[in-house]
Amino acid sequence: MGKVYIVGAGPGDPELLTLKALKVIKKADVILYDRLINPEILLHAKPGCELVYVGKEDGKHILEQDKINFLLYEFARNNDVVVRLKGGDPFVFGRGGEEALFLKEKGIPFEIVPGVTSAISVPMYAGVPVTHRGVASSFVIVTGHGSKGQFPDINWKSLAGIDTVIFLMGIANRQKIAENLIKAGRSPETPVIFIEKGTTKEQKEIQSTLGEVAQGKIKVHPPAIFLVGEVVRLREKINWFEESLGEVQV
Repeated sequence: MGKVYIVGAGPGDPELLTLKALKVIKKADVILYDRLINPEILLHAKPGCELVYVGKEDGKHILEQDKINFLLYEFARNNDVVVRLKGGDPFVFGRGGEEALFLKEKGIPFEIVPGVTSAISVPMYAGVPVTHRGVASSFVIVTGHGSKGQFPDINWKSLAGIDTVIFLMGIANRQKIAENLIKAGRSPETPVIFIEKGTTKEQKEIQSTLGEVAQGKIKVHPPAIFLVGEVVRLREKINWFEESLGEVQV
């Protein structure tokens, strides 16, 4: 009987992989990985490591979660080290908790390796701090879609008083999200930012207002973060990553 490591791979930049995640990846016999994993990370796998793609594209899973759970069980029975590699952090809308509960039920040893979550790191790469003294003292991370593709059941009133609201997986529902936030009391003039392919060289930022998003004026392509709040205005002065792309990296 082997051991399963549920590992967060970070938001995209391979240098944001943690040392512990790298160590586990290097000794893995099998790696089950998601769509948003940077291919450079998989290059660290040892020769002979079996790479199994279990990602999600265009709203459809290549494999349903139950089948992924079964694969974890089967691979753990026949290998010493099995890695379930997820983008960002496995416990932030990554279903890592579901997989951990399944493994516990089956008596399979497992360990959780936290990852750098895209919800905070991607805005950081766009020069947007999720909190800032005198501007934002609270933030929340919210799913942008519900189960089976339905619109998420969210207490919109509760979000009206939170300074920074970060939506993951919310691009397809961005117009409806903006409409609900405005109905809940957020000003249509509230600044928002969408950050596509964050922390990578293809990163793109689209800055707008909640009202324009609600009117369907903003075009965005996933994967992207949808952030709402006054902290967006700080981007003009803190946008370090875009400026550094032409510099020699350390």
